[in-house]
Amino acid sequence: MQYLITFLEGIISFISPCMLPMLPIYISYFAGKADKKQNTVIRVIAFVMGFTAIFTLLGVFSGTLGALLKEYQTAVNVVCGAVIVIFGLSYLEVIRIPLFKGMSKKAEVNGIFSAFLFGVIYSVSLTPCVGAFLGSALMMASTSGSALQGAVLLLVYSLGLGVPFIISAILIEKLNTAFSFIKAHYRAVNLISGIFLIIVGIAMATGMLGRLLTIIS
Repeated sequence: MQYLITFLEGIISFISPCMLPMLPIYISYFAGKADKKQNTVIRVIAFVMGFTAIFTLLGVFSGTLGALLKEYQTAVNVVCGAVIVIFGLSYLEVIRIPLFKGMSKKAEVNGIFSAFLFGVIYSVSLTPCVGAFLGSALMMASTSGSALQGAVLLLVYSLGLGVPFIISAILIEKLNTAFSFIKAHYRAVNLISGIFLIIVGIAMATGMLGRLLTIIS
């Protein structure tokens, strides 16, 4: 269940208002002067591997920290749940967190290694754009109480964010209508995203999420 939640958070991060409009530009960076779509897809995969490596390391750190605080698990759950609720309220614009306004960077990517490095750099510049959902995934990793589980949670989050990138690189010409529909309904997207985060945060703070995961497992 928690892996499904973090995977969904990755997907929602992909369609966030400051990510999706930039997608065609990023895909064009990877296309470069290549005349084969295969080369573009390979570079996008390397790019995804770059930010996945950084996010997974963050998951290890969060899981390790959570393990150290395991005897204070109830307090950790309450604090992390409250933080996620705040993230949700920021998505609903009930409160404003300027850090999550987003930013963009331009680059020219002409090779697999440079695409990987771009992914590493992008993981830092990406944080203001998807900070709410990345932060939520990290909070869940910290409550897992395990470095390994924290790493897996952030790996799953990265897959949720990265797989749509790869699919978009393959089907970019055929997805314009879908992208246009999402961009035209960003208010609804933000509303659903904010409510989703608030529900997850409340469930974590009250211990309901932990009990649900125990029952499922």
